[in-house]
This record gives sequence, structure tokens and C-alpha cells, in this order.
Amino acid sequence: MNGLVLNPRRVALAAAGLLLTLSFSGCTAVSAAKPSEAVSVPVALEGSAWIQSAGEAAGQKQGATIRFESGRVLGSDGCNRFSAPYKTQGSSFELGPRGPSTLMACPPEVMARAEAFVSALSSAKSYRVNAGGQLEFLAADGKLLQALAPQPLSLVGNAWNAMGINNGKQAVVSLVGGSSVSLNFSAEGRVHGFAGCNQFNGAYRREGGNKLAIGPLVSTRMACPSEDVAEQERAFLQALESVATLQIEGSRLELRRADGALAVSLQRGEGS
Repeated sequence: MNGLVLNPRRVALAAAGLLLTLSFSGCTAVSAAKPSEAVSVPVALEGSAWIQSAGEAAGQKQGATIRFESGRVLGSDGCNRFSAPYKTQGSSFELGPRGPSTLMACPPEVMARAEAFVSALSSAKSYRVNAGGQLEFLAADGKLLQALAPQPLSLVGNAWNAMGINNGKQAVVSLVGGSSVSLNFSAEGRVHGFAGCNQFNGAYRREGGNKLAIGPLVSTRMACPSEDVAEQERAFLQALESVATLQIEGSRLELRRADGALAVSLQRGEGS
């Protein structure tokens, strides 16, 4: 009896041809997956700090700043300090009623920018962090209302000039006319500066972002030009050794005692 003998090689080639034909005769062609477009993913705002970009704050000595802490937005609108509760869910954002704020009078152009900043924050319905790392607040229709840059929170690399010193008599006072007091932090955990008459140095320890301990401090023993400056120097060094926490907002640095009282307020030096 004659049987049909199949050539394995021809069978394989025929099958391959049939599969190729079917792949082109289907209704839908399958294409390679395209890389997905970059999407801004919501980030946790709690514990973060942001500052108005230099361009938007042009003409202001201090641009607007905000930080998110314990369910509240705290900061400065560029003229006055404010605070308000906030809520987020996914990328949605809601600012609650503003609490008490300072009532400083600023030049009209600064007040106008400050009001625009607060209005944008109050109108925001969602937020995102863009590819450049800026925090953006958006209106209900997706329109960009405000963009903020990450707030530099490092003490190192800046010279800090004292603006106000706790005199140890339950008051924070401005510097004696014609005097200067400065402070520098190193990456090695050392602090040094000029107290008004003498150079000083010592150790510091920063923990948990805002906890700070300074001292013990030692200084040179040059005579001061006046008793007022000598008293200011003593108060400054004592205030530094009483510091328990720090807070940076824009170019300002506030050092506070454990009871929350302001020990020293400082301004970042020009060009630093």
C-alpha cells in the first residue's frame, strides 16, 4: 500500500507562511508599545518648603515663601506672615480660612504681588511637581496659578548676618548702630563668626531638620569700643547657646529657644 510521506522541512515552511499570511490579514495590526509620556505624580506636601522664584519676586527684598507643617500652610506672602489649614487628596488641594496674620504696610507694588500670591493659593484646586522640580498650583480648569521652587534649607555655605538679638530681658532688639554680627556654619559641625567685638567658634548639631544645638562657644578677648556693643556681644553669644530650633524662610533664618522665644534672627549675606 502506498502511504503519504510528508517532508518535515516543507511542513515547517508552510506553517510559517500560513502564520505570516494570517498576521497581515487580521483586522487590527499590533504595533510596538510607545514610551508613555511623562506624568507629574503628586508628592506629599507635608514637611516640604517652597519659595517664589526670583523672577516673580523681582523688586521684593523677600519673595513669598510657604512650608507645610502639621496640616497647615505657614509662610510669608512677601509682605506679611500668614497661616491657614490645608487638605490634599491625591492631586487635589484645598486651602482653608486664613488665620491671624501680621499687618505690615509695604510699598503698593509689593502689596499687589502679595495679594496676587495669596489669591492664587486660595483659588488652587490641585497641585503637581513639574519636570523642573517646581511646585505648581492649578485652577479648576487646569490653568497654572502659581509656581514655586524648592526652598534651600542648608545652613552651610552662607554667611548669616544678625538682624535681631534676644537681650535676655524678654525682648528682641536691633543691633547697635554701626555694629555688625555674623555667623557661619561648616559641614564639619562647627560654627564661627564675629560677635561685634570678638571672633568666636564652637560646635553645633542639627537633627531632624529643625532641631539645632549650638555650643559651647569660645571667643577672643578684644576690648569692645563701647559698653553697648559689649552688652550686645554677651547677649548674642548667650542667645546662640540657648538655641533649640531653627527655621529658614527665603533669605531669613530664625533661631529659637526651647520655649519658642526668638533667640536670634539673621539674614543671608549678599552673594552667598
